[in-house]
Amino acid sequence: MKKIMICFFTAVGLFSACGQSKYETDVFTTQSGKSVKIHALMHSSIRIEYDGKEIEIDPCAKLHEKTVDYTDMPKADIILVTHEHYDHYDEATLRLLSKENTQLIMNKRCVDMYGSGMAMANGSRVQLADDITIEAVPAYNTTQGHLDFHPKGRDNGYILTLDGLRIYLAGDTEDIPEMSRIKDIDIAFLPCNQPYTMTPEQLVRATRMLNPKVLFPYHYGTTDVSSIPSQLKKEDVDVRIRHYE
Repeated sequence: MKKIMICFFTAVGLFSACGQSKYETDVFTTQSGKSVKIHALMHSSIRIEYDGKEIEIDPCAKLHEKTVDYTDMPKADIILVTHEHYDHYDEATLRLLSKENTQLIMNKRCVDMYGSGMAMANGSRVQLADDITIEAVPAYNTTQGHLDFHPKGRDNGYILTLDGLRIYLAGDTEDIPEMSRIKDIDIAFLPCNQPYTMTPEQLVRATRMLNPKVLFPYHYGTTDVSSIPSQLKKEDVDVRIRHYE
């Protein structure tokens, strides 16, 4: 039984000049009352504020006509990169966000490309602080004809645990069997765009395997995710659609 109580609010369209995020923001409270703010930047790029720390997930400054102005954001304490595709690995933005003690965690291919950072492989775990742990989990394609997009064993998903709050950042993956072994997820980010990740139906199956409290479909591009809440109506999952096109 999950013990974490989750509270939230959503702030949309606020201006950074007022000291607040101009991106959609969901706020959660951990088991000891610490705040976790999750900002929906775009596609697979997520900013998390936790206990005075800045955490960036797959920071990418430009994707087609969409942009994120990282020059307006603090330097990162922790950066997670799932794999080397251009919409996840943006070297210039990684260097912009990095400071002397930034902990940059990526798959081996990204570390080789960047020239530094901590390489995590599927199944590895690292504790960065008493209240912060990161687990690298598999992320890959299973559909014939799509296997070369994200081959098994190369890319990472991550489970980021902040003071007991477990956040699953799936990366680019389909509804792989390893998801059935991931337990006690409070917040799940699952990708949904074709032909690279999941269909809405696959995402629904993945959600049923994971049984998170809160689901954010992300990395969905032009895929229509509007049917996902109704497909999960019978499950006790809070589905939130944000601007993760």
